[in-house]
Amino acid sequence: MITEKQIIKLVEEHLGEGEFFLVDLVIKRGNQISVFIDGDHRVTIEACRHLSRFLEESLDRETEDFDLTVSSAGADRPLKLPRQYRKNIGNDLELVSKSGDKFTGKVLKADEHGVEIEQYPVKKSKKEQEKIIVSLKYDEIKSAKEVISFKK
Repeated sequence: MITEKQIIKLVEEHLGEGEFFLVDLVIKRGNQISVFIDGDHRVTIEACRHLSRFLEESLDRETEDFDLTVSSAGADRPLKLPRQYRKNIGNDLELVSKSGDKFTGKVLKADEHGVEIEQYPVKKSKKEQEKIIVSLKYDEIKSAKEVISFKK
């Protein structure tokens, strides 16, 4: 059986300390392997293709068959690593804390311990509202997703 540990080792060997990094790995029944990567900038189709090819060549289909998908950890997937928060400095995130509180705002800073966002006011009024800065440690965050906006 192909193991998670085996795939992680191969992915890390291929990606090294470069601009791309492993975010998530899912192995389902029947060796359906899904690898999700992210990057300090954009993840290109070419980067996914190179990793996919490397994994295909490193695993032996004659010994054990598998289905492999390599893709970027897109905007629809939750953030999991501090590196993903850092790359989103200046962008909007929607955070849900483990206590159930929901925060939406611009990432001001992110380090190895947590993230700080400028929360958007719940109600917009003509009066200028005070900026609310929210700081959360990563272990306090239940989920975090990028906010996609088509407005400028």
